[in-house]
Amino acid sequence: METPNALISVVASSRAVISGRLTSATLVISQATGKITAVFDSVIPASHFPEGTPYRDYSPHVLLPGLVDAHVHLNEPGRTEWEGFYTGTQAAAFGGVTTVIDMPLNAIPPTTTVSGLKEKVKAAQGKCWVDVGFYGGIIPGNASELKGLVQEGVRGFKGFLIDSGVEEFPAVSSEDIKKAMVELASEPTTLMFHAEMIPPVTASVGDDVQTSAPPLAPEGPLEAYSTFLASRPPSFETYAIDEIISLSPIAPNLPLHIVHLSAMEAIPALRKARAEGVPITAETCFHYLSLAAEEIRDGDTRHKCCPPIRSRLNQDSLWSELERHAADGVIKTVVSDHSPCTPDLKLLPSHIPGSCLFGGAVANCKPKEEEEEEGNFFSAWGGISSVGLGLPILWTELSRRKKLTSATDDENTKRALQDIVRLCCANTAAQVGLESQKGDLLVGFDADICVFDDAAEWVVQPSTMLFRNKCSPYQGRILRGMVRETWLRGERMFSREDGFTSEVPSGKLLLEKRR
Repeated sequence: METPNALISVVASSRAVISGRLTSATLVISQATGKITAVFDSVIPASHFPEGTPYRDYSPHVLLPGLVDAHVHLNEPGRTEWEGFYTGTQAAAFGGVTTVIDMPLNAIPPTTTVSGLKEKVKAAQGKCWVDVGFYGGIIPGNASELKGLVQEGVRGFKGFLIDSGVEEFPAVSSEDIKKAMVELASEPTTLMFHAEMIPPVTASVGDDVQTSAPPLAPEGPLEAYSTFLASRPPSFETYAIDEIISLSPIAPNLPLHIVHLSAMEAIPALRKARAEGVPITAETCFHYLSLAAEEIRDGDTRHKCCPPIRSRLNQDSLWSELERHAADGVIKTVVSDHSPCTPDLKLLPSHIPGSCLFGGAVANCKPKEEEEEEGNFFSAWGGISSVGLGLPILWTELSRRKKLTSATDDENTKRALQDIVRLCCANTAAQVGLESQKGDLLVGFDADICVFDDAAEWVVQPSTMLFRNKCSPYQGRILRGMVRETWLRGERMFSREDGFTSEVPSGKLLLEKRR
């Protein structure tokens, strides 16, 4: 609690999501600590506070907790030309995201050792516009590093059950997973998996199929999205998830998590495991909830990611599962999985926005190898760039599916706002052990605030994609819902009208050990 003489600021609105409910609210914030010190369920006028108290009433915009994006690839050091802490966290702040958790791979070195984490932390110093936490990685042979990484403050661990695409982060075997589970069984952490595995009998071997001999070769043109989609069927996900569940008794109390779930066919096994007491959850991503295979043009490799974007029917099933998130649903969080690269690695044809030659411009591009074909879904880097776009992407899709209007806060609108906070703020914070300081607007929490205009519409353009490389399938799309301001620990640090309010980043590195 602050002393009577401590300076405060006040933020209010007729609409705010507090403890999972939409209400009028006034937040009193300590300028000394950046924490919320009082919350009132009404709009208290400025006259009720000492003269000179900074006061803002954002009615009718919605006050949301700052989003916690628990799946972001910032890639620095080593591949900073793909993305870095400065640009990646600026993009996050633009979209009301006040905390990101950085994935352990695509940086060089990866965060698979304590020394690798220290390199990552050194690279991040002074560059973060929002708060940043870190995941560790599990790879073959690093089990002895895992407890040390927990002590150094990583928020969880991720491993791949299939080729990751970068040689510094090889896939783990079942034996590797067993060793990691034994090491982490009693630690305060979460073990996460990229859950794709090649079943014993399959028509594909993933990203390398274009060089394989029959019958493992892709069946169709390599620039056709349908060919790529067929190469990574739902069985890749279901087989991997079955394997993870089968290993769970080794560490029965260790929280397990499936990252970027895309296949609806995996949901029954996850629901059954949870019913039997296995502490396993899943996340899905903004792109799986908003993009569909039927809409992807041949050669538009901006849409390539793994697991792949699937059909509209599959997307509908993911949304149906999200409807159950507060009850027995297995998908508890929605994240960006922002996984960018330089435009040349996407091999985009010149007529597609974001390509090296679109509009006659060349940016961050290297000469293509002669054998590389434009629009080849198998050779292009896989990853969707969307950090900072997630909230409006989700609100646009919810508005369409729920027929939301901005005229009144009807039950559909209330529930939609409350669901977004649970899925993108509260639950993501809990997933990484930050539930006592992030993801809600409560006394004692960091005053991380997203001021959300749920009625505004805007077009995604390079100027609104603050991540380093302006290459995203969302370019040109009309989105509903705009972040007007972003507050980090009690300070207004971004405004849609005025940009960033400081020339110096003020994000913190979240390195306290999980409890």
